Amino acid sequence: MSNSNFIPYGKHFLDQDDIDSVVEVLKNGMLTQGPKIEEFENLVAKKVNAKYAVAVSSGTAALHLACKVVGLTSGDQIITSANTFVASANAAEYLNASPYFCDIDNNTLNMSISDLTDKLKQLDNCKIVMPVHFAGAPCELSEIQKISKKENMIIIEDASHALGTCYESGELVGSCKFSDMTTFSLHPVKGVTAGEGGVITTNNIDFAKKLRLLRSHGILKGNFDLPGISKGDDMIKNKKEAFNDGELNPWYYEMQSLGYNYRITDIQSALAISQLKKIDKFIKRRREIAEIYDQELKDQDLIKRTQLKLRNYSSHHLYVVRFNFDKIKLSKRLLMNKLFENGIGTQVHYIPVPMHPYYQSKGFSINDYPNTKSYYEEALSLPIYYGLTDELIQKVVQTTFDIISSQN
Repeated sequence: MSNSNFIPYGKHFLDQDDIDSVVEVLKNGMLTQGPKIEEFENLVAKKVNAKYAVAVSSGTAALHLACKVVGLTSGDQIITSANTFVASANAAEYLNASPYFCDIDNNTLNMSISDLTDKLKQLDNCKIVMPVHFAGAPCELSEIQKISKKENMIIIEDASHALGTCYESGELVGSCKFSDMTTFSLHPVKGVTAGEGGVITTNNIDFAKKLRLLRSHGILKGNFDLPGISKGDDMIKNKKEAFNDGELNPWYYEMQSLGYNYRITDIQSALAISQLKKIDKFIKRRREIAEIYDQELKDQDLIKRTQLKLRNYSSHHLYVVRFNFDKIKLSKRLLMNKLFENGIGTQVHYIPVPMHPYYQSKGFSINDYPNTKSYYEEALSLPIYYGLTDELIQKVVQTTFDIISSQN
């Protein structure tokens, strides 16, 4: 089977505009720390209706910095979904804080509001609640915000799947209407890609300033301009060293805090700018694909569709179904293998974080999250991406049906 005939579960889309944008930077632009980064940040902020956007090297870096700027430290706790990629919880571990988990809702597959309330009763110093917009479907942020205000907690949205998602109230995820910060991923499997990269949006100017510094070693440099935020001269601490006769010394820079090398490049930003211009088209097609799957699978007793009530709000990063493997008389492994043999890629999103040996060693057990456990045992992500044709969708559906029927 050639790669050209294989249907992956997810795939980026590139066109000539994307290629030309990158080539233009390679030929004529700065490769890093140049104007394309600010241009991309401004486009993201405008798109989601946030005051500030800060681009970084990955979605993981975005989560880490978001936790850092709110002062998360040793002894603090955060709570996130049990069903997410490990980066959500790891952001707390990087800062010697303690991540905890709540179960998912069986219908939305997002953070369960009732279990969040229950789990918070068991915590005594929870500083951050980190809802995850799983598969691009929006969490109940207005309810989470009410809980957060009562507990005096910060909300950081993990929206790695959700650029282009909107809440049921109409605002776009990333606007930070219900949160303090929102983080996005630009990994190649996401709807909009920069190759690698991440973005943090916020309406808090102090957070934005700190994020800009921390992504580049904690250093204030050059003319001290933080684009879209501050001219920066007022941020200089060692003014005696920075200025001579009232004029800025052109070589001067100063490290104000312990930061990181989490910079994104102009090459990546040029690609992301071109991609972002197509996001509405990308999401429209993904929604069409989800609708086709929904129609084809609606009468299937052995395959359960998920997140149905959130279809009109989701970015449709994933299309997840739940199989009744007991009745199918086929294991998940064998089903995945048989689909693969027929040129179809699927994936499991995710191995729940409490199941990983690192977190098991900290005392977590998947048995404490029954909805997540049953979801994990049943779930499989079917192919969904912009370039997936109707013909290929039918191949995925019919091949799945044929495999199941051969077992019964």
